[in-house]
Amino acid sequence: MSTVNWPAALDLLRDAGARINRLGPDTSLTEALHLIAETVVRLIGPGAAAVIYTYDATRGVFDSGSRVAAGEAVPLAGDRPRPDGVGARALHSRARVLSYESGLPFHPLKYQAGIRTSACYPLLVLDQPVGALYVDLREDRRFTDDELRLLDTFVPISAVAIYNSRQFEGINRQLQRKIVELERLQRASALISSRPSLNDTLQEILYSALQLTHAEHGSFRLLEKATSQLVLRASNPAEPSDEAARAIRVDEPTSVMAWVARQRRPVLIHDLRQPPWADLYVRLHPAREMRSELAVPLLGPGGGLEGVLNVESPRVAAFDVGHQQVLEALAAQASNAIQEAQLLAALEAITGQLISRSPTELLGLLIQEACDLLNVPHSVVWEAVPDAPGWLRARAANAAVPAEYRVAVDGSLLGEAIRTGRPAYSADLRTDPRIRNRKLVHSRRWVSALIVPLVNRAGAALGAFGAYTTEARAFSDWETRLLAALANHAAVAFQQAEALAQVKQAQERQAVAETFAVLGDVAANLLHRVNNLVGVIPQLTEGLREKHPSVQTDPAAAKKLADIEASARAAMAAARETVSFLRPFQLGPVSVKRCFQAALAQVTQPAAIKITASSLGRLPPVRAGEEQLRWVLVNLLENAFDALGDQPGQIRLRGRLVADALDARRRWVELILADSGPGVPPELRERIFDASFSTKNSGRKLGFGLWWVKSWVQRFGGSIALAQAENAFVIRLPVAEAADQEAAAAGSRG
Repeated sequence: MSTVNWPAALDLLRDAGARINRLGPDTSLTEALHLIAETVVRLIGPGAAAVIYTYDATRGVFDSGSRVAAGEAVPLAGDRPRPDGVGARALHSRARVLSYESGLPFHPLKYQAGIRTSACYPLLVLDQPVGALYVDLREDRRFTDDELRLLDTFVPISAVAIYNSRQFEGINRQLQRKIVELERLQRASALISSRPSLNDTLQEILYSALQLTHAEHGSFRLLEKATSQLVLRASNPAEPSDEAARAIRVDEPTSVMAWVARQRRPVLIHDLRQPPWADLYVRLHPAREMRSELAVPLLGPGGGLEGVLNVESPRVAAFDVGHQQVLEALAAQASNAIQEAQLLAALEAITGQLISRSPTELLGLLIQEACDLLNVPHSVVWEAVPDAPGWLRARAANAAVPAEYRVAVDGSLLGEAIRTGRPAYSADLRTDPRIRNRKLVHSRRWVSALIVPLVNRAGAALGAFGAYTTEARAFSDWETRLLAALANHAAVAFQQAEALAQVKQAQERQAVAETFAVLGDVAANLLHRVNNLVGVIPQLTEGLREKHPSVQTDPAAAKKLADIEASARAAMAAARETVSFLRPFQLGPVSVKRCFQAALAQVTQPAAIKITASSLGRLPPVRAGEEQLRWVLVNLLENAFDALGDQPGQIRLRGRLVADALDARRRWVELILADSGPGVPPELRERIFDASFSTKNSGRKLGFGLWWVKSWVQRFGGSIALAQAENAFVIRLPVAEAADQEAAAAGSRG
């Protein structure tokens, strides 16, 4: 009978327990099993052998390939746990089984190897089997109580060691799988980014999806927003079934892809033969049945649907949650590729229409693209008010923004984007202190907003581009860059409008110059003929008096001759005065303040009308004709008198210095002449500068009304227009060059 050396046995147990506790992720299950078997042999002593098998609880069988033994004289070939053997009895009873107590027959191979006694311990963790430990003796004896107590102590430690090692191996396998997946995703990302077209990119993503999920077939469908259909853009097989190739409506009740599109969440189907999927599955391969499917939606900005990606396999339960995560990662890459392709297509389309479309039409296109690409309901383009520094107004919008709606730059959300030159964001416009007037926010039900500044080539702020949502929304960096790209094109539209206006003004100035040149020639010829025909009348009347002195004695005849002579002289004076307006004049530095004061002295100001001027003294000299600029101001003042009539009113003239929108180095003097009259009716605003338009003819205005005013201003190199926001004329005059000012000063000193 074997006796136990308890001090040595306890030391061995402590040492084995410590070694088992040190088992970590780097220790394989086989190493742990060898440690357990060797410790058992050392505990029992010479003549003992230990064999361990692990148990697969999911399948309910021992893993015959996991056998580890220690202390065997000769390895037992063909030793396998039997379904009705000692190991199965131990696991079933959750207790040790001793050969001399159970009456169960030994495995024949053990008798042949000289084993006479055997014990089998179930290895349990939380009452769940992880394996079985066999302890064999070649001596014909029973286990002593001390040996059984040692085994009873060590077996639970062994079971935990096996359980932990298995967990570590599972974790290691998962980590290894994740590493492989990440490496493949990185390779796929590199390949995707190198593809020149969207179709090539989608095909590459689909190929990567099939590799990473071990699927056999798959497809890409993109949403056609105009028709709400999922259109096939990539597939494997290359020639899918006719049913799979057709466009699928999002609202179709008999399609897995349509279901994913409607629900906007993934679906993992282990068996397509099971309801409800059996009625929804559309066969992708024309001849081969698939049994499992995994499909994920492609979601763009704000959760907007872009399409659906799916993979299929002929195996039941071929996909798991890990495969779903991989497919979702690829779907995100596909969404980015789709958004970039859509942005490039939109910018190319807009760039191609920069010349053919008006600035207003371009802004409308940009707003539409912003709403589509960002998945927002409303966008607004705001512009700086030219005649009201520090204010913004709505220039274009797809929301019901009131005409000429204004927002102050100082302290506002829009102003923050303009002041900082960076995007500004509001999570909730309803409570944001940067929103001064919440009436528009509440009426449009806006919640979140992203604002980017509009700047010109010189970096000057032109306005802002805003995207607005009706639900709480955060915007990604990519979405911010997208809106900034569209804002750059909006700034180009602003500058294009200014450039077109300047081109139009240059063309008008050229036309006016040519017109005046022709009129000057005609007028000179006319004046010469008038001189020849009318100029002789005073000479003829004088000759008549000399030859017929009796005419002088007839009061009636004398009066008629005097009237004829006076009329002829008046006609000559009127002709000369009229032609003087057509003659070339010298452009030079002119004081706006002095011209305005001269105009005030020339007009007859009604008593009920008050005229005020501001900031004229601080203006630099403008390049103009002094007499002609005075006539411009006289004409505009009399035009305002006519508009006000007999009613009391005010006329205000203010001036300021402004920079050119296209060339920051160039400056203009801007004069704004406003009156408190009723204003120009909308139907007449486009006609008031026509040569044929005049509401009241006057000898001083030559019967041409504002046509003369515009012609003179254009001959100065300037422009005149009606203000958009108020009843006022806006006149822009070029600042006199330094050389002109010096020449004028020298002439004045001389």
